[in-house]
Amino acid sequence: MTEKSLWHPVAQSHEVVGTAPLSVRLLEQAIVLWRDNDGAAQAFVDRCPHRGARLSMGRVENGHLECPYHGWQFEAGGQCVKVPAVPDFVPPPSQCVKSYAVQEAYGLVWVRLEASAQEDGSNSSSALPRFDAEGDEHLRKVNCGPYDVAASAPRIIENFLDMSHFGFVHEGWLGSRDATAIATYKVDTTPTGVLATGCKAVQPQSNVHSTSAAEVEYTYEVTAPYTAVLTKIPQEGTSKQGWREQIGLFICPITPELSRVWFRLAVADFETSEQQLREFQHTIFVQDQPVLESQLPKALPLDPRAEMHSAADRMSSAYRRYLRASGITFGVC
Repeated sequence: MTEKSLWHPVAQSHEVVGTAPLSVRLLEQAIVLWRDNDGAAQAFVDRCPHRGARLSMGRVENGHLECPYHGWQFEAGGQCVKVPAVPDFVPPPSQCVKSYAVQEAYGLVWVRLEASAQEDGSNSSSALPRFDAEGDEHLRKVNCGPYDVAASAPRIIENFLDMSHFGFVHEGWLGSRDATAIATYKVDTTPTGVLATGCKAVQPQSNVHSTSAAEVEYTYEVTAPYTAVLTKIPQEGTSKQGWREQIGLFICPITPELSRVWFRLAVADFETSEQQLREFQHTIFVQDQPVLESQLPKALPLDPRAEMHSAADRMSSAYRRYLRASGITFGVC
């Protein structure tokens, strides 16, 4: 597994529209996104192979991506199909721009910079990270973000997996200084990452419908190196009967020290406005963000001796071991 063989989210699907290409960055690579006549998202290197201009400064014309400098046009897949200065010229296959594989899921556009070792589905890096709640029609899906965070993607994932900061960073919301003990929970490895079950916390306001402090049971799962999913069910203290929630954390690693973050909520609530649901998630994450951006080193240390640990850190320690075993090098040290 390498970072380039993984699928990464780079933009929200609704951002890639019309005649205006969209510039994004992934793993320090500049990429241009656009849609062809069939509405399929395309991803190219954001550099015209003719004279190096940024293709994202151009436009989509007749289902082709047009360079802003000399008007060269490229079709889906990257082949040049038009050189305006030489109208009768038929560009050979060698005149093309590098294109990348694209998929759309969870309201996001996903890009992979290199093909995986196997394309038959037996290699976990060939598939998108799982978000099991996606197929549940009884759960409403809402995306939150993006957030640009001056921290490495693994640091952000590890923070998401950590319960022992609740009483300090999220005091009065997800935790209290009067109840900071973390009960023993179980951690297992999976074919795609790490799973923690039996995680419990007493939370003053665990969700937008909370009416009183309640014990909440958590399940955390890392489903790819830069993706994690949280499932939580409050035992009491909520005005919404049958409330359950799953939160997907999807991260685009822009540089080793800069990440773009989205959350995808799946909730048993079709009445509350999307704005209210997003505002609650926003409140929680902006409490995390300054702490994340303060951590040094910015990259996540994988050497067990680099930082101190406690028994409450067993999930984050398992995540670090998983990254090390997977050969991940981007955003870690």
